[in-house]
Amino acid sequence: MLARAVRVRDVAMSELTRHHYRRRTMALAVVVAAYVLSFFQRFAPAGIAQDLITAFHTTASSLGVLAATYFYVYTVMQVPTGVLVDTLGPRLILLLGGLVGGCGSLLFGTAPSFELAILGRTLIGLGVSVTFIAMLKIIALSFDERRFASLVGVSMLVGNLGSVLAGAPLSWLAQVTGWRAVFLGLAGLSVLLGLACWRLLRSDVDMPGTASAVVPGRPRFDRTVVLSGLLSVLRNRDTWPGVCVNFGISGSFFAFAGLWATPFLTQVHGMSRAIAANHVSLYFAGFALGCVSVGTLSDRLGRRKPVLILSSHLYVAIWLVWLLAGTLPLSVSYSLFALMGLTTAGFTLTWACAKELNPPLLSGMSTSVTNMGGFLAGAILQPLVGWVMDRTWQGGLTANGARLYTSDDFHAGLLLLAGTAAFGALFAWGIRETHCRNVWRQAG
Repeated sequence: MLARAVRVRDVAMSELTRHHYRRRTMALAVVVAAYVLSFFQRFAPAGIAQDLITAFHTTASSLGVLAATYFYVYTVMQVPTGVLVDTLGPRLILLLGGLVGGCGSLLFGTAPSFELAILGRTLIGLGVSVTFIAMLKIIALSFDERRFASLVGVSMLVGNLGSVLAGAPLSWLAQVTGWRAVFLGLAGLSVLLGLACWRLLRSDVDMPGTASAVVPGRPRFDRTVVLSGLLSVLRNRDTWPGVCVNFGISGSFFAFAGLWATPFLTQVHGMSRAIAANHVSLYFAGFALGCVSVGTLSDRLGRRKPVLILSSHLYVAIWLVWLLAGTLPLSVSYSLFALMGLTTAGFTLTWACAKELNPPLLSGMSTSVTNMGGFLAGAILQPLVGWVMDRTWQGGLTANGARLYTSDDFHAGLLLLAGTAAFGALFAWGIRETHCRNVWRQAG
């Protein structure tokens, strides 16, 4: 009888474990769907850059400010998001993010003026800024840490569907329905995803180790613990090389693929809008494939640093091709964009390094601090590239009255991006090797 009772108990526990695993997987799937939306919002200006210039009569620097507003607020929110996710758990944060992002999309899609469009873009950035860190927290605490980089890579692969959709598909849809209608639809989708995260996430069951798991439904917020934890991450010298790599590689990627790639291809290389958008979509597809490939390769090798160094240096080498080469055959330009996407993905290993070089319970703060580097660079570079181009603009205009920039104008902007990428590649040599496990105690 006792043996039978033990077997019944073991079966019941096994069923409970499988049930919890399914719930966690479903919750992660919904968060990844929200991440797809955040990726789409991040790179949408690239697909509708000409529409925005025409609608609001902007200069290059003004367009850069409009696109970079997302990055400004995203950068500012990285550390607060890490703190909130570590203390309150991701459930409430994701709900509020979905609601705020929906309001931002609604305002952006209906904005009658440039100023209101900037406000809408700000709210979009505020809403989606919580998604990525919440996703990393769920992966870090709900799944085997030895699969962290692989799961992040797969999540990034799916999330990058949003960036692919923000290329050629968005450009086509904007011409069919108008770009404003697209953002009105995104407003409703954002709210639905926020509600779905609230419904599926249960912090006390699915997120062991968060503060909200201590007393279900009653989050605990200890300012002293939060500040000491954040200071621990900031004072850890091993944190900063990853921040700098993110700044250089991710920042140049956000600025180029997120805004300036399409105008560069259409105005300098004479491509049609559709072909230019195809290049950007291929870049994002390569990045998506690279995310899962780089993470899986790193986990299997048991090494982070060599993969990061190789990918970052190849990325810089491709920038040199764009600076030194003239007009290229389409087959070559397509190949370069795909390869840029693959090599750009190397910077995603900095999140795994951040997690493995800091206390496990501070994974949200450590990854958010590292992630902040790339978004800070994107916020700086998008308008800065436009400002550099405006400084050399010779007065040319398109048929719609928008500014027309020459190859020399774009060369100056691309030189700035290439230099930033080289900065990131240089700091890849300063990353401390973790061998895919947490080494914080040895570091302390």
